[in-house]
Amino acid sequence: MDKLAVMDTIFGRWRSQILHAGVTLGIFETLGEKEMKAGAIAEKLSLDPVMSYRLLRALACLGLASEHAGRSFSITPAGAYLRADHPETLRGITLLEEGPEHYAIWKHLPAMVRDGKQNGFVREFGRMAFEHPAQNPAYAEVFDLAMSSYSSGEALGVLDALANRDFSKISHLADVGGGHGHLLCSFLAKYPHLKGTVLERPEVLRDEGALWAKKMNVADRCTYVGGDMFTKAVPADAYILKHIIHDWNDEESVQILSNIRKVAAPNARVWIAEYIITGPETPHFAKLFDIHMLCWGTGRERTSEEYAALLNKSGWRYTETLYPSAGAIGVVEGAAA
Repeated sequence: MDKLAVMDTIFGRWRSQILHAGVTLGIFETLGEKEMKAGAIAEKLSLDPVMSYRLLRALACLGLASEHAGRSFSITPAGAYLRADHPETLRGITLLEEGPEHYAIWKHLPAMVRDGKQNGFVREFGRMAFEHPAQNPAYAEVFDLAMSSYSSGEALGVLDALANRDFSKISHLADVGGGHGHLLCSFLAKYPHLKGTVLERPEVLRDEGALWAKKMNVADRCTYVGGDMFTKAVPADAYILKHIIHDWNDEESVQILSNIRKVAAPNARVWIAEYIITGPETPHFAKLFDIHMLCWGTGRERTSEEYAALLNKSGWRYTETLYPSAGAIGVVEGAAA
């Protein structure tokens, strides 16, 4: 890395905050593929015309819009990912990860590294991140949007990673902490014989319009169950936990996995879908996400061996780590011991 690359990293937050402002103000929803005057965009969104032009110009600099003669702009293929109607939308992730709560918790990183006590959310807000939505409906809405954004982009990767697994012997798949059910419903759509259950906190399931089962035409085979994964489990032949175990420390993770094992079928499988830490010679997104988890709560990203140890401590037997043909996510597989 040379000096210019270091400078580029220093100013990385400028880029993400410019992007966040564009999403928050609705600019990507307004921009179309055809050219649109900056003044017309500002008028439609009730923005200051001078400052909105400056923001649009910066968004074009990032490749999210194209600037044309006469202060006209159009959206780029990259910018389209920030629209709510894009099938792989990144809008929710942008609003969460660059929003005020997640922006604030990062300032505690030096102190946490010094004293060895993680969880910037508690330091900043005096409560765990999962407790915050009840006190802040706006955060709850953005968090749910972000989880749907993550799922829409990662479901194909998880399906690809498990493509060689024989699902004919599995009749019931449970998605633990499955949110609105996008990942589970993707499996049900691919395997018509499957039935599935999403276990999620009751407050997440209250908005029936947000649930994916009806949207993906699998409502007759998909059940939503409200409950706490630490105390409630669903009997099933197989389980999937995507971005769940990384939320918790080792003791908490073993508790979750042990709770599932108690009610699992004798030959059950469990799949933990996460970004897997690679060896020291390989840069990977997981090593950056790990620092976010340090700021956000009690969890961490882990190596394949560390996930295997969690499985082996909780009544499962680690079998293999699987990866899709493309994408950063991996799937750690365990079998009933």
